[in-house]
Amino acid sequence: MFGSNTDVSTLNSLVATMIDSIKGYKESADAVSGSQFRDLFLDLARDREQAIPVLQSEVARLGGKPEEDGTALAAAHRTFVDLKSSITGRDDKAVIDEVERGEDHIKSKFEDALAADDLSTETRAAIQRAYESVRRGHDRVRDLKHALEGAR
Repeated sequence: MFGSNTDVSTLNSLVATMIDSIKGYKESADAVSGSQFRDLFLDLARDREQAIPVLQSEVARLGGKPEEDGTALAAAHRTFVDLKSSITGRDDKAVIDEVERGEDHIKSKFEDALAADDLSTETRAAIQRAYESVRRGHDRVRDLKHALEGAR
């Protein structure tokens, strides 16, 4: 099968990153004081949860074992963010800045995968479908950050 090992590793890497983003959204929802921010983060987490099976199904179709856990690096980052927030207080703007930084990372990771020339057409299509969740989340958080900056 064309590129199946590359396809499986790329897909599983993206699944792990999406799982990380869900955990990050949920932790961010707990860290903000504004209910509108909390609701937004939980909504974005649900959107990601619905997008993950697209990638996992493609891994299974290729004969691989779908990723079901996040990455150790993200866990370390979340620990740092938790520590930072406990030291500096729960400033909603700081949490939103961190979420946007994470969204920039995941969007870039998906765009890199979509630009790779060694993936099968089917894998690329699955990544593109899941990318829609990533793009929506990125754009919503970016717009929120800009709105907060404009309100100052």
